[in-house]
Amino acid sequence: MTKNRLEAFSDGAIAIIITIMVLEFKTPHEADLEALRALLPIFCSYVLSFVFIGIYWNNHHHLLHAVQKVTGSILWANLHLLFWLSLIPFATSWMGEHSSHPWPVAVYGVVLALAGFAYFILTKTLVAAHDRSSPLNKALGKDLKGTLSLVIYLTAAPLAFVDTRIAYALYLFVALMWLIPDRRIEKALK
Repeated sequence: MTKNRLEAFSDGAIAIIITIMVLEFKTPHEADLEALRALLPIFCSYVLSFVFIGIYWNNHHHLLHAVQKVTGSILWANLHLLFWLSLIPFATSWMGEHSSHPWPVAVYGVVLALAGFAYFILTKTLVAAHDRSSPLNKALGKDLKGTLSLVIYLTAAPLAFVDTRIAYALYLFVALMWLIPDRRIEKALK
């Protein structure tokens, strides 16, 4: 399989994930602004998840740009990532509907942590399939931001039981941290 086919499949899956998230919005029965106010937690969880999906899509694109070959283990590692990303709409919807309850907020963090771990596995699988001198191997050294993200997700999930606002703040911090794109691959390819 070529990396273009892998990238096209992944792009399609991510587009479907975003579509599923937006379809969770239900039109209010009332026609006033107060009706929209009730949707604010759902909208905020959607925005946060949209940003996370966008971050994964952006970094996945850069990652595959440096790939020279695709193996069966890479395909499975990529599917593993897409599986966890596909659960984000469920976690987003549950958290949006029950924004002040700890279980939905904690589960959201666990899903994000598992997606982050799956991305880590994908990068390690890609590194193992390429020569040490490849641009990919040169670019993917220590992933401090990725490791910090996992630590924050795994810290935020149990903190949701102390105060959901702490967990939300930590999720938002990770999203803001990743809005500055990972430039390691771009630098290695130049």
